[in-house]
Amino acid sequence: KMSSGAADLRQRKKQNCTESDKMAPEESNKENSKLGRSPKYMLIQRFAKLFFGCLAAVTSGMMYAVYLSTYHERKFWFSSRQELEREITFQGDSAIYYSFYKELLKAPSFERGVYELTHNNKTIPLKTINAVQQMTLYPELIASVLYQASGSEEVIEPVYFYIGIVFGLQGIYVTALFVTSWVMSGTWLAGMLTVAWFIINRTDTTRIDYSIPSRENWALPYFACQVAALTGYLKKNLNCSAEKFCYLLVNASTYTFMMMWEYSHYLLFVQAVSLFLLDSFALAQTEKVHEVYRIYLFSVIVGYLLQFENSALLVSPLLSLVVALMLSKSLQMNMKKSTFVSRLLKIMYIYLVLTVAVTLNFLLKMFIPHKENEHLLKFIEVKLGLNTTKNFTMNWLLCQESLQAPSQDFFLRLTQSSLLPFYILVLIICLFSVTQVIFRRICGEPLKETVKLEDGRIGERPEIVYHVIHTILLGCLAMCLEGMKYLWTPYVCMLAAFGVCSPELWMTLFKWLRLKAVHPILLALILSMAVPTIIGFSLWKEFFPRIMTELTELQEFYDPDTVELMTWIKRQAPVAAVFAGSPQLMGVIKLCTGWMVSSLPLYNDDDLLKRNENIYQIYSKRSAEDIYKILTSYKANFLVIEDSICNEVGPVRGCRVKDLLDIANGHVVCEEGDNYAYSKYGRFCHEIKMNYSPYVNYFTRVYWNRSYFVYRINTVISFQS
Repeated sequence: KMSSGAADLRQRKKQNCTESDKMAPEESNKENSKLGRSPKYMLIQRFAKLFFGCLAAVTSGMMYAVYLSTYHERKFWFSSRQELEREITFQGDSAIYYSFYKELLKAPSFERGVYELTHNNKTIPLKTINAVQQMTLYPELIASVLYQASGSEEVIEPVYFYIGIVFGLQGIYVTALFVTSWVMSGTWLAGMLTVAWFIINRTDTTRIDYSIPSRENWALPYFACQVAALTGYLKKNLNCSAEKFCYLLVNASTYTFMMMWEYSHYLLFVQAVSLFLLDSFALAQTEKVHEVYRIYLFSVIVGYLLQFENSALLVSPLLSLVVALMLSKSLQMNMKKSTFVSRLLKIMYIYLVLTVAVTLNFLLKMFIPHKENEHLLKFIEVKLGLNTTKNFTMNWLLCQESLQAPSQDFFLRLTQSSLLPFYILVLIICLFSVTQVIFRRICGEPLKETVKLEDGRIGERPEIVYHVIHTILLGCLAMCLEGMKYLWTPYVCMLAAFGVCSPELWMTLFKWLRLKAVHPILLALILSMAVPTIIGFSLWKEFFPRIMTELTELQEFYDPDTVELMTWIKRQAPVAAVFAGSPQLMGVIKLCTGWMVSSLPLYNDDDLLKRNENIYQIYSKRSAEDIYKILTSYKANFLVIEDSICNEVGPVRGCRVKDLLDIANGHVVCEEGDNYAYSKYGRFCHEIKMNYSPYVNYFTRVYWNRSYFVYRINTVISFQS
């Protein structure tokens, strides 16, 4: 029975596909005959529209990539710098990612390079790590393969090839947003407006300016391609060839996205929730939605296998939700439609799915050992006020700007570019239309097979409903964490541009207003062209001169103290030396010198988090003996103290590194509402500079400049005064 039912379902899908292929030409022929146009004329017109739209999309992506490259050159003077000065521009975790790319290129063979990364014991002492798994180095693997296979060694330097790929992916990102808006609105004018808003609001749409090798810069372009393909896949009356193309593109982009970013499954979970709500209200074809669920399932399985059996994927909310959805759907399909139980299941469908998903996730976490994302759960507890902590790492994360609520400046910038007002307008119209459609569905009214312009029912289009739900969910996350704005704002640009360029949206509004003085269809068509044109000209007049100023103005990024420090390490420090200091500086030392470091700026491993906290004690009020024991336990030979951290004057008192360390170590006394740091020892980073006992017994200063003080950790301790 099950096999025959599946065969009937496949047959039904094939029939629907062929019927839509047949209906499309018939409807277009009828429309052409009414307008007095020949099919040949319409074919040429469609081809021209498609050709110029694709040309505009590709050109927009290429121009954005060139813009990023030019801006990067003007900001860092990249072409006139030496290799060491170029590498210093990679800060924090970016330095670590690029350092492993360099190691892959230096390896005698690609296979040997991969083996050394998966069994890496030359980065952190006393620890062998699988760097590919722990740091998601698949982008670096791909970049190194392309660099060597394309024979680019004699044509372009490795650093230019690397950042060129990232800038090219950003061009694909913009092109995907262009196509998504175009598919939704039917005009590539919406795509042009999407790109304009994206570039103007670049501060809030991308982190490419601050961290080129970051994982999201590699991954989000693939997610944008997946969203564009999913938008086309959800459309009604799609012909078979287009549906298959969209389906294959959703498959490929989802798999790739899963491999590029360790947190990709969380973003796919938000997307799965959007599709779940879309399907629950019967606003999309159930078969299509469940095909996407299967893609999620296979992506998790493939990701688990290729990421060295990453247990975080097995306990991810995405897997639990997808399995719960499939189980709940199979229960519904196995029930007879006329039974009371079937109707009850439809009413309780959402509750059933959520219950099964939560239960399954709880059971998986009980039986599958996992540690990778425990710190995220602890952070969420503290962020929501469900718990308090004195832990240094948790409080340090809470103090990061990207994990704070968005500032007023963020909303002001979006308003000044006219993006936020139009997004709110489009969102309100779409939400009201979707609410009307849901109410009609509850009353038993079926959805129309084909929504025409004069109907004014934009809420019946499944791809529109999906994007409305998706942006609302991402917006809720962005209101809690400012770092999430880089996921939300690009789709705000896309949805707002679609809305103002869509005649259907204006027609939906006019249907509610019941206009009689002017023909609503004509007015909708006029406004869908006039409004984006006016917006485009105003944006051009106000923001184009600013963008050109950015490209023509020479900026200077030069850090002579860091250059001097790296030069000294390469010339004076032993090859087997291990350096200790702040994780951000250790990343730069690892990249620029290749020396081993005691910690890394990575926050997805409990052992590395503990190392970072212990090494940061050099800025606390601890004794010289305590610091010496900590550093020697990690086999460190040299200690680097940064004056910027030791003498930090932060804008928020209590968020400086030394303040957080005092809280974690219990060196804070509260009197009359004020906090005072108290300890019988002075602050280590200050006291060590005084060159008196017992500090000189444990540490010997070997180098210093305006920003850094380097001390050799003595192997033989002398207690002579």
